[in-house]
Amino acid sequence: MSSFVLYLIGFAILIGGIAWALVEAGVPHLYIVIASVILTGVGILKAVSHTRAKDISRN
Repeated sequence: MSSFVLYLIGFAILIGGIAWALVEAGVPHLYIVIASVILTGVGILKAVSHTRAKDISRN
């Protein structure tokens, strides 16, 4: 399994935990969905930036 997939799985678990906590706190579902979409985008951006191969042609 690649590092990218493992990173996304971990981030999905994190988002699930945050969403669960927000549900238990009584936050409206619309705000939970919005927060989850934003965090998913951040997770994908971070996964790509942390797992992409370094360009060896550059110093």
